Amino acid sequence: MPYTKDSWRRRYSERTDLSTSLVHLTKAPSNSKIVEVMFKILDEQLLRGSSTEKGFIVGKSRAVCFQDAPVHAVAQNCWFEQKLRESGEQVKKRYVPSGFLFHKQKIYRKGGRPVIYDKTSEAKKYLPDTEWWRIVNFDISEDESFKDWTHEREWRIKGDYEFNLEEVTLLFTKPATYKSFIKLCDDREKPFYKKVAGVIVTEQVFF
Repeated sequence: MPYTKDSWRRRYSERTDLSTSLVHLTKAPSNSKIVEVMFKILDEQLLRGSSTEKGFIVGKSRAVCFQDAPVHAVAQNCWFEQKLRESGEQVKKRYVPSGFLFHKQKIYRKGGRPVIYDKTSEAKKYLPDTEWWRIVNFDISEDESFKDWTHEREWRIKGDYEFNLEEVTLLFTKPATYKSFIKLCDDREKPFYKKVAGVIVTEQVFF
């Protein structure tokens, strides 16, 4: 039985593990590069989809990825991955806790959907190849070879994702990163930070 959007929001407000928004994180070699990447995305008002070659997308279609988790949980996951890199257990830097937050309903209306967690070979059997972009490999059968990314609660949208500035909340890792972004916007006379829905500094949320 369906219920209203207001009821949905009230239900989520009682759950610290759920969010009415989706998070898209960025990746860059340094904080200075992060602000450049975010500036470019806001200037274009476009998130470009990842591919099989440059991401973990199955099939021929590109897709933009989001996480269905509260900001504090997304930040926790990012800092945990940082610890793995520092320990040498994980080398690849997947993303940092800076990026963009969108309302879940906006993403849904434009075709965004939760991914399908399953063995890739099994999922391909029951999905047409036009829907393979939704597959995320899931296999916890072998003790020494777990493939489990369900903690990200990933959503994807096929292709690219166009948005309006007023629809997005900006996420920055540290206050210094946010200040660098403001300076970049002012220097280039494009004050995006005045037009977006809001700004969150993830370090302050977590700590």
